Amino acid sequence: FAFGPDSIFQREFEASFMFEETPDQLKAIQEVKKDMQSPSPMDRLICGDAGFGKTEIAMRAAFKAVEGKKQVAVLTPTTILTHQHAESFARRFANFPVNIAVLSRFVPRKQQKETIERIASGAVDIVIGTHRLVSKDVVFKDLGLLVIDEEQHFGVETKEKLRQQFPGIDTLTMSATPIPRTMQFSMLGARDISIVSTPPKNRQPVETVITEFNADEVQAAIKREIQRDGQVFFLNNRIASLDEVERTLRELVPYARIASAHGQMPTRELENIMMDFMNQELDVLIATSIIGSGLDISNANTIIINRADMFGLSDLYQLRGRVGRSERKAFCYLLTPPLHTLKQETVQRIAVIETFTELGSGINVALRDLDIRGAGNLLGAEQSGFINEIGFDLYQKMVEETVAELKLTEFNHLFSDSEKAALKPAKPCDMIFFFDALIPDYYLTATQERFSCYDRISKAGSEAVLNKLEAELKDRFGPMPEEVKNLLALTCLKHLGSSLGLEKIDIQHSATTLFLPSDDDKEFYDGDFFRNLIVALQDGSIQEYKPQFDHGKKMKLVFRHPETADTSPLALIARYKKLLKEIASKKVAVDNR
Repeated sequence: FAFGPDSIFQREFEASFMFEETPDQLKAIQEVKKDMQSPSPMDRLICGDAGFGKTEIAMRAAFKAVEGKKQVAVLTPTTILTHQHAESFARRFANFPVNIAVLSRFVPRKQQKETIERIASGAVDIVIGTHRLVSKDVVFKDLGLLVIDEEQHFGVETKEKLRQQFPGIDTLTMSATPIPRTMQFSMLGARDISIVSTPPKNRQPVETVITEFNADEVQAAIKREIQRDGQVFFLNNRIASLDEVERTLRELVPYARIASAHGQMPTRELENIMMDFMNQELDVLIATSIIGSGLDISNANTIIINRADMFGLSDLYQLRGRVGRSERKAFCYLLTPPLHTLKQETVQRIAVIETFTELGSGINVALRDLDIRGAGNLLGAEQSGFINEIGFDLYQKMVEETVAELKLTEFNHLFSDSEKAALKPAKPCDMIFFFDALIPDYYLTATQERFSCYDRISKAGSEAVLNKLEAELKDRFGPMPEEVKNLLALTCLKHLGSSLGLEKIDIQHSATTLFLPSDDDKEFYDGDFFRNLIVALQDGSIQEYKPQFDHGKKMKLVFRHPETADTSPLALIARYKKLLKEIASKKVAVDNR
């Protein structure tokens, strides 16, 4: 089903948004609308940090669906988030004739039954609910859009149930840190992705502190927040020890108003405690991870996570996202046992949270989660884990090639000529060199970390990505050895050679040789780079590089290094990277330093 273009009511709804949209938000909105107006079902992931405007994107998509006479289902992981979304949607749609309903365990049974009947009759336009939405007794009259919020909290079976029931519906998935399986789908092109990484104005990064449990430090953190009229989350994920934690905190800060909350409490009691905290009638809320999804309390700007080593990477990132939702400086304390007693993977997770503190880092955290845990089974239900039988890289390469092939053959009619050209993979440029280009084990001692780093370097698609990776390595592991610098620079030259169509680059002490592709490569010899190269050879603009054509079995261009030239690895790589760029951009210049 293809939805129509924006109506006057859609534009009126969007104009009533009280904030200024960020550039990323506007781009994501346009991408979602384009998908919805296409006859092909939308399957798009919106990746963005808490408070970056993902819900507004979902609301605009929901409005378009309702205007198209379709129903909308918004699936959320917790009852608290369900009711928070319900309030947000009700406020946003208040001036428009849209019927919104809620399904969760907070809703009385009689009201649930009435809501289900109204959904079946089509009287409900938008229904917001927990797993209750995928129950057998919930039947939609004409579902057109499925929105999955905080998708990392759902199992594959839950997410696919509604999609199987309505195979042609548009699906919009939202998360700050998608599960590895979802992330990999998006990276392979099997699922579209929109990244919302621009923070709202005046938003500050959350300061993250990793420490062992220390009563004085916990006391000081809570005291500082209360003194500036703020509130504190204290997260303890074991219900059995909540009472003990509450007694400890009451002794440390006897003047604080403290309460505990967890998912096994009576519904009304839990709701009252959460409302008290939202209304600033409590200073400290001790809770399980029930607070981890979507809670928007701008006055809470300190979170203390007890036994942070017991949480997954996306969980930690989501929990940290509960604070820092205003212009105030926010703090996140990760309490762990001594790091040397923890498993290597656990230390990696905590290090990632400590490293990525900048606003909009959710996508980076998700990618590192993919590195640490693996992509899972893309054809089955496992949401993380490595494909050991054939090796992860080979598996990913096979899937990438198959997706590209399907786009060029079976789904050829869906893509423009320029999009088809972009789908054709660039042939890799082989590199031969006389120096060491590697990551020594004394620099990255953990084997898995070292392999992960090699993988990230090989997949870096641009010089900018490699520069960011270089900065990250320096920040995490200190000054880089020459071998690592060589590897990064060489990878950059390899990508450049590949993009220009070169078959091989051979760097030696006395000369550097560029190997051109075989004579039947019409695309290369009809292209701009080869024409520019011929012009440069004819007009003598690169004569100082001492170029020589060799017409042997392989056509190659040999550049002799002058005796005065710097032949250190980094200097040679920089020299020929500059030359190739200048030839490619038709700005051939001599550099014989």
